[in-house]
Amino acid sequence: MQDAFDLVIFGGTGDLSRRKLLPALYAGLVAGRVDMASRIVLTSRSGLKTSTHTWLEELFEQYVPACGVDADTLDTFAGMVTVVELGLTDGGPDWEALKALLQSDDGRALVHFLAVPPAVFTRTCELLGEYDLNGQRARVVLEKPLGHDLESAQAINADVGRCFDESQTFRIDHYLGKEAVQNLLALRFSNIMFEELWSARTIDHIQITIAEDLGVEGRGGFYEGTGAMRDMVQNHLLQLLCLVAMEPPARLDGDSIRDEKLKVLKSLKQYSGPEIDSNVVRAQYTAGAMAGEAVGSYKDDLELDHESSTETFVAIKTYIENWRWANVPFYMRTGKRLPDRFAEIVIQFKPIPHSPHAGWGKHINPNRFIIRMQPEDHLALRMMVKNHGSKSEALKEVEMNLDVVGDGGTRLGPYLRLILDAARGDQSLFVHRDEVEHAWRWVDNIIEHWQQADSPLKTYQAGTWGPYEVHDLMVRDGRQWFHETSGRLNNG
Repeated sequence: MQDAFDLVIFGGTGDLSRRKLLPALYAGLVAGRVDMASRIVLTSRSGLKTSTHTWLEELFEQYVPACGVDADTLDTFAGMVTVVELGLTDGGPDWEALKALLQSDDGRALVHFLAVPPAVFTRTCELLGEYDLNGQRARVVLEKPLGHDLESAQAINADVGRCFDESQTFRIDHYLGKEAVQNLLALRFSNIMFEELWSARTIDHIQITIAEDLGVEGRGGFYEGTGAMRDMVQNHLLQLLCLVAMEPPARLDGDSIRDEKLKVLKSLKQYSGPEIDSNVVRAQYTAGAMAGEAVGSYKDDLELDHESSTETFVAIKTYIENWRWANVPFYMRTGKRLPDRFAEIVIQFKPIPHSPHAGWGKHINPNRFIIRMQPEDHLALRMMVKNHGSKSEALKEVEMNLDVVGDGGTRLGPYLRLILDAARGDQSLFVHRDEVEHAWRWVDNIIEHWQQADSPLKTYQAGTWGPYEVHDLMVRDGRQWFHETSGRLNNG
């Protein structure tokens, strides 16, 4: 267990706090990872209409159903939580009260988690500075999205930087806190066999997928005009690409890891004009069926009475232009209203150069390393072996499970891991401002082409894997998308 800390969640009664942050902190208390002397302050514009204990009990009944809630532990947790009414635009007595509440002489970490829209990041940080809540023990955690484009991201970074220096600033991407991603780093950098295989010499291509089965209900105010490129590619997908492709850092510390990720972003192939149309597919879902039930289109879900050019699906083929990854394509895709919900990285190795047995023929699947991040964490290697009891030429594909089970350890959820790291001042799993800005430069280049060239928006039926062009993006290279959850190839 690490030392006690103070955590202020701005927007503490909002959606992110209720669904993710508070359940994660409760799980940390149950697992003995969060000191009960820690204090959790939730800011709210209007406060609660009931007691904190009752509100938490109702909340956890909805969002912590798997293990249930122990009454005694809930009592302890409720005693750690304080809800305060606070506006984020103007100072005054409420801010004075917050300052008095957080005054401490024991040097414990003070973490400000901004679970609020980016539009109020600047003013909130200014108020934290005005009320002396940005001292050496303070850190600020910024939730995505960080800006709408490069210009707005630079403005936010500059504004936050006037109140908190870079060592105090923690830009969060919860995918980087997932157990499978942590295990990927451990496997890569503690086993020489992976390093020897991790290059264009043996890897054919890499696929990164974040698929969602839900539509945009409840996010319409944010999503329209934002789209999948800004919402998912600029942060989650590019961050996962960086972790897979980066060079071994000298040390597994924040500065070293972020330096290597930045090199990857600087090496991403820059497309222009027709190259973008050939290598990037964008689309929007139309009405279809999910799990046998009819669902509406994107326009239906948002009740739009006008045409929309907002993409709900993006697929990209790109390259990293350096020695390690020369000519190895990276395929990324993300979308809403797809048939399944999963996130995974598939590292597909090259086929064997020669089959020594005539009977094996086309039955040899390429080796694959699978890193799945949702719906559950999972790592596995897929390889060919003799099919026991069959003819000598018969082969079968088997999966070597690399998950660690039964070791007595407790797996931390991504948000809990990242909150604890922020309290420790460990920036290894957070994003540097230079990474954010280089990612926006790459993404802005594509979006600007779409806008200037009036690039056509494809459509796909809800419940399918996207438009045909996504299938063609792979097939023209003699490849196919791999959906590891079902253990088979899907053809779009």
